Amino acid sequence: MKLHEHQAKGVFADTGIPTPSSQLASSVEEAVDAADAIGYPVAIKAQVHVGGRGKAGGIKLAENEDEARSAASDILGMDLKGLHVEDVLVEEAVDFTDEIYVGVTMDRGAGKPVVMVSARGGVDIEEVAAEDPDAIVREHVDPAFGLHPYQARRVAFEAGLGAVATDVARVLSTLYELWEDNDATEVEINPLMVTADEDVVAADAVMNVDDDALFRHPEIAEMESEAADDDLEQKANEYDFDYVRLDGNVGIIGNGAGLVMTTLDIVDYYGGAPANFLDIGGGAKAERVTNALDMVFSDENVESVVFNIFGGITRGDEVAAGINEALEQLDEIPKPVTVRLAGTNAEEGQEILNTDLVSVEETLEAAVQHAVENAQEADR
Repeated sequence: MKLHEHQAKGVFADTGIPTPSSQLASSVEEAVDAADAIGYPVAIKAQVHVGGRGKAGGIKLAENEDEARSAASDILGMDLKGLHVEDVLVEEAVDFTDEIYVGVTMDRGAGKPVVMVSARGGVDIEEVAAEDPDAIVREHVDPAFGLHPYQARRVAFEAGLGAVATDVARVLSTLYELWEDNDATEVEINPLMVTADEDVVAADAVMNVDDDALFRHPEIAEMESEAADDDLEQKANEYDFDYVRLDGNVGIIGNGAGLVMTTLDIVDYYGGAPANFLDIGGGAKAERVTNALDMVFSDENVESVVFNIFGGITRGDEVAAGINEALEQLDEIPKPVTVRLAGTNAEEGQEILNTDLVSVEETLEAAVQHAVENAQEADR
């Protein structure tokens, strides 16, 4: 689960990390009222889960009411890297002299948490890592003991932060506690701004939490529906799906992460482009299959759909019944659907499938090629 900036900042502020005064707004008038209340200058920031918002026009500074109105009008409702902006964060602008990056994540290669600090904040940390890896100071943490204060101080001083190193070390220690206590996969501040008075302020906030641990954090789980950027994310939350949106136009549904990943690779092999990753899981009943089709049909990028089901726990006849049930409810099939069934009760499933509504293929390769051809034909 990805928290929006304003949600993450609320969590950070509750632990004592300095954050600017801010208000969330969903209309131009609300944004102007918030800016007037906070005091100019303000930053008006799109609340969507994408990086590089500033470069894409999703963050603007306003020195007065007219500029605030104009900025809010420009940002609210805009399409920002494929996401519709419905809310903005109106925030006190920080007069800064420097920008720092601090973050905590899991280093899967080392099998340990890692804390990171860089004096080159304010830009994509991935770019820094690619261009100058030594500009990011890292420290692995033994999860049995947590981040020791001396470790936090060491990375801050090795990053060359000078007079603010101690304050940055405190922020880093707090971030690690947040990461550990909330089963987070990633927490970061980029940038952590340094003011002329050598104070540090979190001008941005990122916090991603393991979905499987949300039951332990009801206060964060309550933010889930609000954290969704669009209808697809809300549907994924409602249906309890792992749905990853991609850039292509071939919708993919499978039962099992490995099977779905294989399907993605084969779509690419045959010249297509996957539109999504959607795993309906083992033992999927008709209702779950119906929900999966509803999700994929709701993705405006999808031009055709391939269903790849291998029956182990999942029964092919149950899946076939779900496909029929979903499609028979529609006056018109929005996108062509190709189905490949194998494994438990696959033959029964193939007999059940309504071939007036779907195309049925014996092999995965044939099913993928058919789906790719359908998508290519729709693009012509």
